[in-house]
Amino acid sequence: MPGSRTGRPPVQRAARGAAAPRPPRENSVLGLYARARRAWDRPLTAYYVILGGSMLITVLGLVMVYSASQITALQMSLPGSYFFRKQLLAAVIGAGLLYAASRMPVRLHRALAYPILAGAVCLMALVQVPGVGVAVNGNQNWIPLGGSFQIQPSEFGKLALVLWGADLLARKRDKRLLAQWKHMLVPLVPAAFLLLGLIMLGGDMGTAIILTAILFGLLWLAGAPTRLFVGVLSVAAVIGAILITSSSNRMARLQCLGATEPQSGPVDCWQAVHGIYALASGGIFGSGLGASVEKWGQLPEAHTDFIFAVTGEELGLAGTLSVLALFAALGYAGIRVAGRTEDPFVRYAAGGVTTWITVQAVINMGAVLGLLPIAGVPLPLFSYGGSALLPTMFAIGLLIAFARDEPAARAALAMRQPRFGRKRGAKGSAGPRRWNTMRRRASARSSGER
Repeated sequence: MPGSRTGRPPVQRAARGAAAPRPPRENSVLGLYARARRAWDRPLTAYYVILGGSMLITVLGLVMVYSASQITALQMSLPGSYFFRKQLLAAVIGAGLLYAASRMPVRLHRALAYPILAGAVCLMALVQVPGVGVAVNGNQNWIPLGGSFQIQPSEFGKLALVLWGADLLARKRDKRLLAQWKHMLVPLVPAAFLLLGLIMLGGDMGTAIILTAILFGLLWLAGAPTRLFVGVLSVAAVIGAILITSSSNRMARLQCLGATEPQSGPVDCWQAVHGIYALASGGIFGSGLGASVEKWGQLPEAHTDFIFAVTGEELGLAGTLSVLALFAALGYAGIRVAGRTEDPFVRYAAGGVTTWITVQAVINMGAVLGLLPIAGVPLPLFSYGGSALLPTMFAIGLLIAFARDEPAARAALAMRQPRFGRKRGAKGSAGPRRWNTMRRRASARSSGER
């Protein structure tokens, strides 16, 4: 073996071995699911979903109210933007209520429960006073405020039942009284029946169904025994069956389920059938904003109860699925807030609000799709109507406040630093980072460090 120039023996290089096998690539679907799961488990996810989802629903609702109400306004010899301007005003006021509710502490929400309940009961009783309440579409549930403005007190009854019922159950839970059935039911169920009775005096079956769902949601969250829950549900079902069979109008709505012709025998199913026509003509991506045909006098209540049908016609299946996904995300975020808190009031109130919005959305969409009877309830945050929008936005503010109040969310918000502030080196002010650096240098010199 020849020597090297330095006289040292040459170094034998090791033969290259086979390259180490690369780890198998992660399944893209599983990786996407894992990333989505990690993102959902972040402390502020529910806060952002509730805030962003509700704002998107409200803004899209304003757009669709403007599109769906133009023809109705012109037929009434009103400006085409008449209903849109009223809805926009209600949305601005509702945004203020949402912000106020999201910044209120929990103890203030609990303090407002009894005043809101008392105000709702008084207003709902005034509706039945001759000369005070007025009837709209056969339901005596409105109080005129002057001009073209009216208020529907039964919408505020939903918020009152959520807040008062949550506060009542939370206080009884703290005293360990919910194990007794009489404390579980009294006075929650009698107060709920009082609200239901005042609503049914005006003939509003749809709002009564929503209040019943809120009541059952509160009882379920409070841990009502199965036999007690089934017993209350049976009583409500019997009362509902009596109320439905005693009204020819409600029976006609039941007979319109699955109808494909406007005149199905002796029953007039015009609204239900034309809602299906609107959805069917929309296709995948719709005919475009403002291009609906059914809103030209064919579809009654196009901007209120049946605005989802106009959305399907103008935005297609993509638009309706987007609205459905936003409501699903909002409901799931509300369930997360209710499930992760240790405060019983927050759990009951968040669960009640989530039940209210989810059930009302399901009833409205189910009626438009022909899967449920037409109950005459608006799509939350989406349909035209300030009386429905204001309490709903206040309830969304409650969910936002509860989402911010989670311990992990509070810690995450406390760690957030403002992105925008005074510029570094501005006259009369040294930025926080520079001040911290100077303080560390001063402490190092005083301790003898170099």
